[in-house]
Amino acid sequence: MGYGIKLRVWGDYACFTRPEMKAERVSYDVMTPSAARGILEAIHWKPALVWRVDRIHVLKPIKFDSIRRNEVASKISERNIKTAMNGGTIDLHQYASEDRQQRAALVLRDVDYVIEAHFDLTDKAGASDNSGKHCDIFTRRAKSGQCHMQPYLGCREFSANFDLLEGEVPQSVLTEKRDLGWMLWDIDFAHDMQPIFFRPMMINGVIDTRLVKEEET
Repeated sequence: MGYGIKLRVWGDYACFTRPEMKAERVSYDVMTPSAARGILEAIHWKPALVWRVDRIHVLKPIKFDSIRRNEVASKISERNIKTAMNGGTIDLHQYASEDRQQRAALVLRDVDYVIEAHFDLTDKAGASDNSGKHCDIFTRRAKSGQCHMQPYLGCREFSANFDLLEGEVPQSVLTEKRDLGWMLWDIDFAHDMQPIFFRPMMINGVIDTRLVKEEET
């Protein structure tokens, strides 16, 4: 196991979309492990390392809001993209003003999480890569608010504030045991992008994703 870190992330809105809801967006109750990994990668990532999310702490009550959002109704077809890649002459523009539609969304409001995670070095790590070096880079970048791209809470319009947490994790206001149902854990990119689901249990505001990995192995 590599070095562990704790990162606090918060924001006004979040939407960790359930894939089974196709017409309208409906968020899971809490942040998914894959969304947490995406936030960490936005701050520091190299092919030499892979992030492992250990726990997600939900610090505030779970609150939903129903809103309406502008979205484009279609996407550029794969066929047109391949034609352009092969040198064909084709218009790849997508005009949002002509393809816009409003959709309802059930999103989370006023969220505050702590992500506990560690990273492992991969087989792409070079001679100059070591755990201490990458931990120092992440710590420095998280402290100063640096990131490769703006981290977000499920959807890009819901940007995430973040700060490195060096002390104890604040106590959650949630004091219950809740079955969160089936949830997307991550995407297996090594096997044709297969989705992996798990059934997390939140106890006193803490979701321990390490237990899921132990059960799978």
